[in-house]
Amino acid sequence: MNLDEIKVERELRILFMGTPTFSVPVLEGLIEHYKVKAVITQPNRLVGRKQTLMAPPIAEVAHRHMILVLQPEKIKDAVEEIVALRPDLIITCAYGQILPKAILECAPLGCINVHASLLPKLRGGAPIHHAIMDGYKKTGITIMHMNPRMDEGDIISQKEVEITDNDTASSLHDKLSLVGRQLLLETLPKIIDGSALRIKQDASQATYGFNITREEEKINFSKSRKEIYNQIRGLNSWPGAYTRWNGRIIKVWEARMTTNTFPDLLDGTVTAIYEDGFGVKVSNGELVFTEVQPEGKSKMTATQFLNGLQDKQKLLGQIFD
Repeated sequence: MNLDEIKVERELRILFMGTPTFSVPVLEGLIEHYKVKAVITQPNRLVGRKQTLMAPPIAEVAHRHMILVLQPEKIKDAVEEIVALRPDLIITCAYGQILPKAILECAPLGCINVHASLLPKLRGGAPIHHAIMDGYKKTGITIMHMNPRMDEGDIISQKEVEITDNDTASSLHDKLSLVGRQLLLETLPKIIDGSALRIKQDASQATYGFNITREEEKINFSKSRKEIYNQIRGLNSWPGAYTRWNGRIIKVWEARMTTNTFPDLLDGTVTAIYEDGFGVKVSNGELVFTEVQPEGKSKMTATQFLNGLQDKQKLLGQIFD
């Protein structure tokens, strides 16, 4: 549907709930076409080594457009305030909290969510990371009605997005964010006029993409090169896959696969020095680490890392664990 053909309804009282950068294009598109009464987001947080107090990205967008911003620590503490705004429609996108029943039921047009997967696949808080880590060939955006259970509401609309072998969580995040904006704007007129579909999810087909754990960040070199390659891509640009070398953490941000095999070496052994990095033995072959981050330092190319060693050839045969 051409956006120029979408009927713009400016009298609706819409509340938007979101927090991270993923939500920003979605909110900005909404503001262009509809009146957003208020934005609900997470509180300001201390960020970085200097512990600077920062507002969530979505709050900054709302402030620029002079939209009321509510930032409750817990959404249950703001129920009365939100209900008092008398919303016609509530839209959420990566808000990060489960909404109480009173909020889910307070808007005549309902409470809908922009979710970054093709539900019922990858329910949960980290669907983008897991789409790559779990080897999916495609993912997408789902616009859904919300209910009290996590990502189990009826589907309204969906749009697929291909996952390429070069995608990272960061690149896929950016693609899906723009698709989410477009699909929401295409779907809203049907929600408003009552013609939107309600498709129940098939729970038997459900998979999950829960928030990333520290254990999922650690590289297990007994896994296949494809699994580890997907893990590295799926955790780039946050929080990063890591291993240990000489007792210290080293994050691996980028790698490439080779067809080399080293059946006589232990998994995790450094196999070779290349122009763009260094090889590491995995269960069924070799990965070449091309961008790394030693503990306490900034990201660097693996070549820079090697050049910083007194004798890079001594890295050969050492083991990452």
